[in-house]
Amino acid sequence: QVQLVESGGGLVQAGGSLRLSCAASGRTFSNYAMGWFRQAPGKEREFVTAIGWNGGDTYYAESVKGRFTISKDNAKNTVYLQMNTLKPEDTAVYYCAAGTSAFRIRQSLVGSWGQGTQVTVSS
Repeated sequence: QVQLVESGGGLVQAGGSLRLSCAASGRTFSNYAMGWFRQAPGKEREFVTAIGWNGGDTYYAESVKGRFTISKDNAKNTVYLQMNTLKPEDTAVYYCAAGTSAFRIRQSLVGSWGQGTQVTVSS
């Protein structure tokens, strides 16, 4: 298992930007595909984005395409989520996830989860 710790959440106005980070430890980070999920109050956790172990494959939920960008720095054992043009409906707890492939993460087949970081977008 790989241990994951998210950071970078906070309060931002609609139209603003935030960058989330997820630091990994415990196993060889470069072997893992990584992803982000989110869970809004009263809703189920949903897939946001995923990236392959070498950054070659990426998937995005339709709701965030063109606004969010996932990236992976294997030298720093960190995955990032750059969120631009934020909307109030992006408000949620954002979770980092690790898995064997971006495709499987997209299907919620995840091996490890972070503890989550709150993102709140005000209108």
